This record gives sequence, structure tokens and C-alpha cells, in this order.
Amino acid sequence: NTILIANRGEIACRLIRTARQLGIKTIAVYSEADQSGLHVDMASDAICIGLAQAKESYLNIDSIMAAIEESGADAVHPGYGFLSENAEFAERLDTEGVIFIGPRPNAIRVMGDKIKSKLFAEKAGLSVVPGHTKPIKNVAEAKKIAKTIGYPVMLKASAGGGGKGMRVVEKESQIEGSLRAATAESVNSFGDDRIFIEKFISNPRHIEIQILADSHGNCIHLGERECSIQRRHQKVVEEAPSVFVDEEMRANMGAQAVALATAVDYQSVGTVEFIVDEKKNYYFLEMNTRLQVEHPVTELITGL
Repeated sequence: NTILIANRGEIACRLIRTARQLGIKTIAVYSEADQSGLHVDMASDAICIGLAQAKESYLNIDSIMAAIEESGADAVHPGYGFLSENAEFAERLDTEGVIFIGPRPNAIRVMGDKIKSKLFAEKAGLSVVPGHTKPIKNVAEAKKIAKTIGYPVMLKASAGGGGKGMRVVEKESQIEGSLRAATAESVNSFGDDRIFIEKFISNPRHIEIQILADSHGNCIHLGERECSIQRRHQKVVEEAPSVFVDEEMRANMGAQAVALATAVDYQSVGTVEFIVDEKKNYYFLEMNTRLQVEHPVTELITGL
């Protein structure tokens, strides 16, 4: 009957619009800096959850739990960012008997770790980028693994996202500096120093499959979005459908995305990302266990 939206800005507004169409009451939360935000005006009710800094408000699980209790909300939508991929938050809601509009905590944990998710995807029958899935211990080991895989290679932070902790290495002499830089960036961004190595796909395309899964074991995909136009590993343009993907490829990639979601007992919306080479070989990259910034692109062509 009532959804508390644990977010702000455009995603909160999108969720409020949809809830309104469904006749569901919405509760907005806001920091002191966002009290005049559009989402605050649009919602049925609004509650202040703390100071301007995100860690004192939107990232403060206790503040949001207090707002849920005050409002009597029976469900929470986290949007994207903030607590959307926080398994502890999902577990707290579960304990309090509040519906989390998102995946189960285990799916968030498994898919939120790039090493764990790659091993899980491989076990589920998906193609993965050739590489070494254990964290690198030192420079000597990194050189040895890179030589086995063959240059160019990609150093990646296990806890990574948003292009952080990633370095392309063209030759052995670049390994030491790149490993140091990727590790430092990973520690600063995620508090995690684990780095692994995989083959760098030259001239790649980045194709992602949007999936929808319910809590009764049903899962479908809504086709692909292409996000190959990037800057510093950050997506700039999203396009759907992709001009590169044919019907057979779409069906096969979609089937792999659904197989992964089913294997991890996924529910709610999510995106399975693939990297594709020039010969249309595709490899699992990661799964985003949340509603995406780019979901409106799919929304525009499907109406969902």
C-alpha cells in the first residue's frame, strides 16, 4: 500500500510517478540539503532523515529504518546508488517484515563481487572472459599470469564499479605501475585491495541485457541496450535495440542472462552485462543487482 523511496532526484521522481499510476502511496526521504527537491513535492508524504552528507542521511540505515517505522511503509524501493546493492540493508528490512523491492541479499552479495560473480556465471554455463579469477598476490605473479593469458590484459578491482580500479596493460613493463595504481584506486573507492587479471578484448562492444524476475521463479529478458560509447569506462550513450545484435544473438544472450538470474534465485529488475568482440563472441562481464540509470531506454521501446 505504501512505498518508502530511499533515494532522491530523478530516480525518486520516476518511482513516484509509477507508484502513483498504480495507486500506491509514496513516502519521500530527504536530507536537510534536499528539502526543496522535486521528489519531496511529488510524494504523498516526506520525512527528513539527516544532514546533507550522504553518510548522515541516504546511507544511514538506522535513519531510514526510523523513517519506515514513522511512516508505516510496508515496502522500500532503494532506486540506484546509495543502499540499492547493500545486502545488510535488505536483510534489516527482511527482519522487520518490510518488503525490499529488489533482489534477495544472497544475490546482491554474489553478483556484487566481480570474482565471485565470474566463477558463479561460469558454473551457470555462461561464457566468461579468459583470465585468472583469484586475487593477485604480487607483481611477479601478475607478470606470470599476464604472460600466460597474453597481452593486452585488463587489471580489475574485484569490488569495482563505475570504471574504478581498472587498467589496460599492453606490455610487461607497465604491470608494476598499473597494479599499484589500480590497487590504490580500489582501496580508495571500495576499501578493498583485491585485483584480478583477465584478457583485454580489443575493439569491444558493451551489450547489456535487461531482465525482469518475479518472486515465483519466473524470469524474462527485455532485449539489449548497447553502451559501447564510453569515456573512462563510464557509459555516455545507451541505444536500444543495438544495430550490432541480430535475432539469433539476442535470443542466445537473453537466454544466458535469464539462466544466470535463475541460478542465483534473482528477483526484481536487473541487468546482465556482456563484452562482445568483433566476431560476435560474447562474454559475461557483471550483473547489476538493481534498477539501472539507463532503464528508461528500455522503457521507451517496451513500455515497461
